[in-house]
Amino acid sequence: MRILVVGKGGREHALVTALHESPSETELFAFPGSDAIHTLARPVTADNLASLAAFMQQERIDLCVAGEESYLIKDEGLASACAAIGIPCWGPPKESAQLEASKDFAKRFMLRHGIPTASYQHVTTLDEARHAITSFPTVLKFDGLAAGKGVAICPDAAAAEAFLHEVFTERRFGPGDLLVEECLHGPEISIFAAVSGGDYQILAPARDYKRIRDNDEGPNTGGMGAVSCREGLIPPELLAEIERDVVAPTIRGLQSDGLPYQGFLYFGLMLTDTGPKVLEYNCRFGDPEAQAVLPLIQGDLARYIASGAQGKLEKDLIHFSADWSVCVILASAGYPDQPRTGDLIEGLETTSGVRLYHAGTRRDTQGNYVTQGGRVLAVAAQATTREEAVTKANAEADKIHFAGLQRRSDIGRLHFEPRG
Repeated sequence: MRILVVGKGGREHALVTALHESPSETELFAFPGSDAIHTLARPVTADNLASLAAFMQQERIDLCVAGEESYLIKDEGLASACAAIGIPCWGPPKESAQLEASKDFAKRFMLRHGIPTASYQHVTTLDEARHAITSFPTVLKFDGLAAGKGVAICPDAAAAEAFLHEVFTERRFGPGDLLVEECLHGPEISIFAAVSGGDYQILAPARDYKRIRDNDEGPNTGGMGAVSCREGLIPPELLAEIERDVVAPTIRGLQSDGLPYQGFLYFGLMLTDTGPKVLEYNCRFGDPEAQAVLPLIQGDLARYIASGAQGKLEKDLIHFSADWSVCVILASAGYPDQPRTGDLIEGLETTSGVRLYHAGTRRDTQGNYVTQGGRVLAVAAQATTREEAVTKANAEADKIHFAGLQRRSDIGRLHFEPRG
């Protein structure tokens, strides 16, 4: 089976690794990929979706797997480009991917189908936004893709005004409107499902850590680490409630709205005193949650995704490890505001018993890995208890060095019930 994975970060490295480890015979390709990804998958050169589609035809690709969200909504959308040439795509078409691309689209979808979420107002100007903010804390969300950085939880007027300036004056995230949301309270959880038409399967839940520093301090990032466990992270009765009130109604809503869907679907949830409420949808695997969840999925992931992309979810092709999985992110100097690149990475070859996923690296002219992005590496460890996984991930991360390295030490410990 010839499989093309679209994307270049740590999530895609984790996907390529999982597909490479599948028992089915696979030949892997990556666009645009990275130097690390290209150790497992052949690089693809393309300028746009049209040339990428031409490559897939020429190379007789059997399956395209969407990693990065941007390709789902670029031009006609990756899934539609694949459909036009008869190649199955594990990733939804552009109209369905609006669940992630537009916060307002997602909110209207949730309200229409009775899916619990925070109340909100959609505003289009700076003045409208200021008028809509009537209490603090308040949540402000850019209505578009922003690489995980378009949300601000503002404790006071000064913080709100600063974010409004970024959105409407600086246009930091590009053109787009804003949602002013009720601020929910409680622990967050990420639920992932594989969806094929009206059928779905919930994968291992995860919890991620967005702030750059320990104790959830500092600015938001794309994610500084994650923890996952199939059965130990949240009680089974809570997972059943989430499936009943959130996951199943979402799948029914997609069907009733005529929105086709094949691919991973992410539910970002707040566990409030009145029950789980949806913060956001993502129409692909999360990052860095994928680096924690994918090692727990055992079986033939390649065949599982291929059959799902063709309309049949063969759930018996995969099963789940009972282990805990902890992923620790190593970030570059200056991240998240002005990430520095080009710093030599040392110690990669000294690690053992963990998975290293490259998120932002490249090889220099001497063949050494150097930093090439904000989030540089993910160190992912699995163990029978949470504390063992935390200890293992941190011990191996200690062996890796580069100038200006940033890393949290409380991944898998902070905001956590001691179930491990």
